[in-house]
Amino acid sequence: MARLTADMWVSAYLRRLDLAGIAAYVTQRGDATAGAVLVKLATLDGRAVAYERGYDPMREERVWVVLAEGAEREVDAAVTRQKARDPDLWVIEVEDRAGRHLLEEEGLAG
Repeated sequence: MARLTADMWVSAYLRRLDLAGIAAYVTQRGDATAGAVLVKLATLDGRAVAYERGYDPMREERVWVVLAEGAEREVDAAVTRQKARDPDLWVIEVEDRAGRHLLEEEGLAG
């Protein structure tokens, strides 16, 4: 099975969020074909969570894992460190008071 390019995955993800009425913004564009994707979820109450793709060897699949969670300024600092390490990184900021990010949905999970 062919993998989606990063820009195609980001476009599809943004569309799914839009259809669900969830605000999202690309705050850094990465490499169009193979850039990693980081998703920051801001709940608009001063807190946030940043997710990155990881690998679960027990399930033998890619999964979303928490990179940082807590006060939004601390999560922003973790995102900034990741951006400094990886210039090809895509960063998507999702804003939803209910904490929805849709990353667990089919087609987005792994």
